[in-house]
Amino acid sequence: MASVTFRDVRKAFGTVEVLHGVSIDIDEGQFVVLVGPSGCGKSTLLRMLAGLEHVSAGEILIGDRVVNDLPPKDRDIAMVFQNYALYPHITVAQNMAFSLMLKRASKQEIEDRVKPAAEILGLTHLLDRYPRQLSGGQRQRVAMGRAIVRDPQVFLFDEPLSNLDAKLRVSMRTEIKNLHQRLKTTTVYVTHDQIEAMTMADKIVVMHDGRVAQVGTPLELYDRPDNLFVAGFIGSPAMNMLTGAADPDDRTRFVTGDGFRLPIARPGKAAPGRETIYGVRPESFRIGGDVKLLIEVVEPTGSETHVVARLGATEVICVFRERITEGPGDQLMVSIDPEAVHLFDAQTGARVSD
Repeated sequence: MASVTFRDVRKAFGTVEVLHGVSIDIDEGQFVVLVGPSGCGKSTLLRMLAGLEHVSAGEILIGDRVVNDLPPKDRDIAMVFQNYALYPHITVAQNMAFSLMLKRASKQEIEDRVKPAAEILGLTHLLDRYPRQLSGGQRQRVAMGRAIVRDPQVFLFDEPLSNLDAKLRVSMRTEIKNLHQRLKTTTVYVTHDQIEAMTMADKIVVMHDGRVAQVGTPLELYDRPDNLFVAGFIGSPAMNMLTGAADPDDRTRFVTGDGFRLPIARPGKAAPGRETIYGVRPESFRIGGDVKLLIEVVEPTGSETHVVARLGATEVICVFRERITEGPGDQLMVSIDPEAVHLFDAQTGARVSD
């Protein structure tokens, strides 16, 4: 395994620049997820690491070697694609061994590599089948097995679960994470699904408009987002945002545009009277308190109850562990945990709370 480093990496297609000086450090053995909405540049960055896209400026290093001008075959990486990319006319075993066959490896070497990889992925009984005889999850495991037998320094995953149904995505997330824990190979994984990022990553890189919005562990991003974009992107349901300003007369209160007074633990750098965004996650509401909500929709999920309500003119989403008897049109009195409140500058989007 090896570390991966992006140093001020830029990418332009003609006159259109899509990556604007991306710098990321990935340690040996880390599982790093690049996450962000479509068009943010995450897949382009992965393809540049793989050697499938030219680097317009900056450097990409695998270990201590700059790989900008190296062809993909010389980078000692293995990539798992979104669409599996299996050869339909050869068996599972031959698909997994394909890179070794190209290198004219001996039959014994091929068997020594394919057999343990198949055992790790639960494919031993499928080695003689063809891709058309497999389910989507099995095909994805074959694609992963083909990467494993290469014994690369770095694994690259390009949205590998997006073609699977919801239940299978959950089980495959677990399989990929278990695989990483067993092999300890440096892994770079691209997805637009923040749940995948939160559940799988050692470190998450959130990208937005060709730039790095924030880097951190899953809980660091969740508990302390640096800006409005990360706050709104990480977490499901998304963080509630209310516009207003810190009360100049009471530094423990925030006044919304509708005149509601909400608690804050510390105003931080929020200047009194300056337009500020008050962020509160759905699970930070508690039943009972002095904040009045008007219920619009109640969504019981079994273990939780999701409530869509209005705080003045602003729609908010609350998540309660308790079951509630109120319904649409009823009032619900709640409180907000002031320690869980996030404040952001309305103009710059930067975090201003401590």
